[in-house]
Amino acid sequence: MATLLHIRSSIFGDSGQSSVLANDFITQWHLNHDKAEVVTRDLISDPLPLLDAELVSALVSSAESRTAKQQSIVNLANRLLAEVRSADQILIGVPMYNFGIPVQMKAWFDLLARSGVTFKYTDQGSVGLLEDKPVVLIATRGGQYKDGGYDFQIPFVKQFLGFLGLKDVRTVYAEGLNMGEPTQAESLSAARAELQS
Repeated sequence: MATLLHIRSSIFGDSGQSSVLANDFITQWHLNHDKAEVVTRDLISDPLPLLDAELVSALVSSAESRTAKQQSIVNLANRLLAEVRSADQILIGVPMYNFGIPVQMKAWFDLLARSGVTFKYTDQGSVGLLEDKPVVLIATRGGQYKDGGYDFQIPFVKQFLGFLGLKDVRTVYAEGLNMGEPTQAESLSAARAELQS
């Protein structure tokens, strides 16, 4: 049975454009995979703790030295990692807010980045420890950034995923969503067609 991990990060929930496009992708996923399972991690409705000294200390601590609170942080990080590891494919909605990723997504990244668990450093540089698998990013933006040299978002996301070992990444863009109805309709239509290809 194929498993898709869906990461939601739209602050607008089901009505967010990244969520709408993701739902279209999931509908097609079910058609293409018998008995497919979709695991959804909603970073908005179920927010994760933000990076601070206690979180970092918990993730680098030895099991025998952890406090109860630190152990709860590690348990959460382990659940997030298990979701990633057990998925056959990952779908990530990446809406742009103020030129960057949602802070809730950054919290997810911070809990996944664990030295000796998801990456390690060697004499030749860092090595990702996650098994590679297909990742689809749905990048939704009010303006147009991809071809203008102002996309600081997707390069960061791809760099982070690659750092952990996830290098098979495809990005589907829906840009200009706040630039009038004709532009929005054209962009969403093109994104839907690309997601189904």
